[in-house]
Amino acid sequence: MVGKPVPQKTTPLPDLGSKEAGTSTVASAPGIQGAASTPAGAALKATGRPKPLGSARASSRLNQVPERLVSLDAFRGFIMLLLAATGFGIAQFAKINDSAPLWQVHNHAEWNRVAWHFEHSAWQSAFDIYKVSCWDLIQPAFMFMVGVAMPFSYARRSQQDHSFLSRALHALLRSVALVLLGVFLQSRGKDHTTWEFPNVLCQIGLGYFVAWCLLNFKPMVQAVALVSILVGYWGLFFFNQPLPDYDYASVSANVKDGEVFPGRFAAWSKNANAAFLFDRWLLPKLRTAPQPNSPASAGAAVPRNSAWQPVTLTLRQDSETKNPGENSPNTVQPLATDSPARFAPAADSTPSGTSEAESAATVPPPTETVTETPLPVASLGWLQRVFLGNDVPWTPNTGGYATLNFIPSIGTTLLGMLCGQLLLAGGYSPWKKLGILIVAAGICLGLGILANMSVCPIVKRIWTPSWVLFSGGYVIGMLALFYLIFDIAPLKFLAFPLVVVGMNSILMYLLGSTVGGWTKESLINVHFRGLIEALFGPHALDPNWYAPITLATGTFLVFWLFLYWLHRQKIYLRL
Repeated sequence: MVGKPVPQKTTPLPDLGSKEAGTSTVASAPGIQGAASTPAGAALKATGRPKPLGSARASSRLNQVPERLVSLDAFRGFIMLLLAATGFGIAQFAKINDSAPLWQVHNHAEWNRVAWHFEHSAWQSAFDIYKVSCWDLIQPAFMFMVGVAMPFSYARRSQQDHSFLSRALHALLRSVALVLLGVFLQSRGKDHTTWEFPNVLCQIGLGYFVAWCLLNFKPMVQAVALVSILVGYWGLFFFNQPLPDYDYASVSANVKDGEVFPGRFAAWSKNANAAFLFDRWLLPKLRTAPQPNSPASAGAAVPRNSAWQPVTLTLRQDSETKNPGENSPNTVQPLATDSPARFAPAADSTPSGTSEAESAATVPPPTETVTETPLPVASLGWLQRVFLGNDVPWTPNTGGYATLNFIPSIGTTLLGMLCGQLLLAGGYSPWKKLGILIVAAGICLGLGILANMSVCPIVKRIWTPSWVLFSGGYVIGMLALFYLIFDIAPLKFLAFPLVVVGMNSILMYLLGSTVGGWTKESLINVHFRGLIEALFGPHALDPNWYAPITLATGTFLVFWLFLYWLHRQKIYLRL
């Protein structure tokens, strides 16, 4: 039964960069470090909603803010804790050789079961109907928190009388900054900038501005947009099925690891789907290298009406010169990158019972061909030489990740946005909000399971629509749990270690991505070795004993102490 609206305690909205707040602000990353990580955004009036784009009635309805939602910072901090600590080294610990004396003390089988939750699944992401690896939920949690934070950011900036244009420009610049930062991290350890976009920051940035635009509409419109994205993305895959003789081995996909689906689910197989087609068209264009296995790079005649081939686009009469190692599961060859059509069979495939001579005789010659020769680097434009100077041929992503994942991940962000608007809205008691979150989690989880059985498989690596719903159920449930513990129950003090990370989470992410290895091997393993062995014994840093756990945990503690010092100084890195 719905009770009377419960008034919420309100406080003025401080600006983290203001003198009143006493903070020194360096940069705010949405979701990872969104506006909700600042004091919570302004509350909507009882009937208030963000206005539609261009609405003349777009006046600010945001003049007071509820108490800070500690659950958002704690949730963000918890996810970053797992990520920065690399799962506390549990996965590496479980991989220690069976013959090590360690397993005379510990149960290896039990540790393997625990370690499963700290590694990504090979391809399909749901097991025994509802089971999922905790590690697979890390990125959905990021995307979800982006959406949860958005209404708070919108409310804060509205209350500060920012114009719609300035807010739109701010959101657009955030998107660009996140993509560029993701590309920077993607290019670490390489000789050239690598314009590929599987990194979580790239994925957030590519979809952020679209999601922000949808924030300007009512929840019903947002829900319709969510359904449209899921249905449309499903159709994109369903109507781009790989042909039966598609060469999966050439793109590092194999049946043994469950990366190739049979029947109607074949369109969601690894590197044999519509998103892979897009990457095979786009990503080579972001490099200066010609593709060595394509006729264009060899100066061969290319039929203008030719379809994409799985690996090497060769003419029929040259089929016997096929590279000997290209069908090896461990060999990924650079791919031909002509204009996409549907998936086509390998160039040397001959129907059963038909000789090559007969087959060649029945294949009509191409009606129009063109000879292409790669341009020398010196002839490229200045911008191409400066920004696309990667001369390494493109090869398929061995994990099967795709650029277009950002489209369905907007759906995950929209789920977070709807939850954020619920938590921000007045007129509902905290307990009723909790109940709505729990029901929403159950509905999403159930729909995801049903979709996995009948519509498309649950695959995190290509962010299938069923994964949006399935993972959405889990992350909404996690938010509900944190909301119960830290915003309803009087246990806010327990959240402090997580809040320290949550309020500076983008910095924690950058630390783990850039200096995590150095901290582990050069700082912890060298300079703190004596202290650690004195406290925990000689096995603490022994690679055949507890070194994986000790090094990962020690690295996180070093980062946490640094963030704690920044927290005391009220310094937060934001975009």
